[in-house]
Amino acid sequence: MKRFALWAPLAIFALLFAVVASGLFRPAEKVVRSAMIGKPLPDFALPAMVPGKPGLSSASFRNGKPRLLNVFASWCIPCIAEAPQLMQLKAMGIPIDAIAIRDTAPAIAGFLRRNGDPYERIGSDKASQVQLALGSSGVPETFVIDGRGIVVKQIIGDIRPENMAEIVQAVKDAR
Repeated sequence: MKRFALWAPLAIFALLFAVVASGLFRPAEKVVRSAMIGKPLPDFALPAMVPGKPGLSSASFRNGKPRLLNVFASWCIPCIAEAPQLMQLKAMGIPIDAIAIRDTAPAIAGFLRRNGDPYERIGSDKASQVQLALGSSGVPETFVIDGRGIVVKQIIGDIRPENMAEIVQAVKDAR
């Protein structure tokens, strides 16, 4: 009995370690699924972020034409990385609107000067309320919205060149 009592803590530790290690090396789900897919955008109205560009509201997504909604910030390094792809999508004729998260007008204006401006409208979400209502937990994130204001696709993280065909197809399918 004494021998068992001596080795029991080590056996319990080894079992616990094996369970934790198996969870780390074999995660249950590798794809993050959006709870917003198939649902309408939450109602919001955001003030304009920079002079010369209107603010953004959920009503602007119910005009019959699909568009992208990009959640970004001037302080976000991956947002800089995705800027060329957003400019390319704009050149393809895909309308893009944006929500600037916890940012200032001068910082956003500088970001757009340095990295290009693919946006038709930019709304200011200083408290991240709309971002959280969208189910977005970080920046950048991009949503494909159909012409009725329904979310049809969510891209978590920066848009990379290999994502372009998938996004263009999602916008075409949303028509």
